[in-house]
Amino acid sequence: MKYLMLLWIPLLSGSLPGQTKNVVKLDGSTVSPAEIDETAARLMKEANVQGLNLAVLNNGKTVFIKSYGFRNKPQNALSDTSTIVYGASFSKAVFGYLVMKLVEEKVIDLDTPLYKYLERPIPDYEYFSDLKNDDRWKLITARMCLSHTTGLPNVRWFNPSTNEMDSLGVIRIYFTPGKKYAYSGEGFKLLQLAIEEITGKNVDELARERIFQPLGMTRTGYIWHESFGDDNVAVGHMNNGGIDFKRKRTVPVSGGSMVTTIADYARFIEHVMQQKGISKSSYEEMLSPQIAIHSKTQFPPITEETTTENDAIRLSYGLGWGLLNCHYGRAFFKEGNGGPWRNYNINFMDKGISVIIMTNSENGERIFQELLEILAGDTCIPWKWQGYVPYNQKPTP
Repeated sequence: MKYLMLLWIPLLSGSLPGQTKNVVKLDGSTVSPAEIDETAARLMKEANVQGLNLAVLNNGKTVFIKSYGFRNKPQNALSDTSTIVYGASFSKAVFGYLVMKLVEEKVIDLDTPLYKYLERPIPDYEYFSDLKNDDRWKLITARMCLSHTTGLPNVRWFNPSTNEMDSLGVIRIYFTPGKKYAYSGEGFKLLQLAIEEITGKNVDELARERIFQPLGMTRTGYIWHESFGDDNVAVGHMNNGGIDFKRKRTVPVSGGSMVTTIADYARFIEHVMQQKGISKSSYEEMLSPQIAIHSKTQFPPITEETTTENDAIRLSYGLGWGLLNCHYGRAFFKEGNGGPWRNYNINFMDKGISVIIMTNSENGERIFQELLEILAGDTCIPWKWQGYVPYNQKPTP
């Protein structure tokens, strides 16, 4: 009877045909699909998570993929693996890979200052006009944008030192570019500006040509495409009962506008884990530390508080991806957070093991730690630095 009570959330879900094999964890032990189902149902109930998408890779190939719960709970509409969800900052990881392809094509160089590619000085573009009295914009390169070392804020409408709303939305350079790590979506926008001016194409067009279409990611885009249809699209579930309907973007944002499905994003992660599409040296560049991270927390991004807590895992940033290195070897990761859209992906390249979690629930990230421990074991993830607090713990004051 207890087991039946756990299954209050429909476990439907377009899983892999014949998905009966156990999933191999980092330490070589295994977890069965039935155990994963039971864990997902329990955590979703206890943490009040309405929708969850999971994919696990072993040896760089998807061995488990499933959707749980609702794409739209008020309508009692269930999710499946082709349900479109908001990728949030997963967008940055895909963009980082796209830039590496463009570097190989000699469209752009990682270390050439971006202003040299542009028709006008950076402050002459309205979006970056606040930089007119600070010549340090001349130092910013593609490498700095992808490794979050530009000194620019994350989102101009939030104070980067407090994360409080800033109605003025002023963009400043807060430290000499290249000096240290501070997460910056505005840095990605600057790199996007340069790439789109160089190529004469927007980021969605470039990604469709070089990534989405070749990989069969037919339900992924940095903008909305009519081919996606309206029948199988998730909404976000807020803790106050509100529903977030993501707007159908017509202008791509490299750092945060991508919509995708768990099936499509698993295809992309397979591609990266198998080191396809770009050269071995490009992968080494993309997934090698560009800057060590010593900040006490990831957000707010502009802070003087430092810690040595993450030195043991060599926490750092590559090009579009966070990096760590522990007793299971090297790993690269990316978060995606936007309101009720909470996503996480970590990839242990030396083990061939990846986990992708995508949720459309504001409480989604509160199940990440326990879920990842069930799916992969001790992952060495810097939970405190990332600000993830389990559903059964109170936040530290």
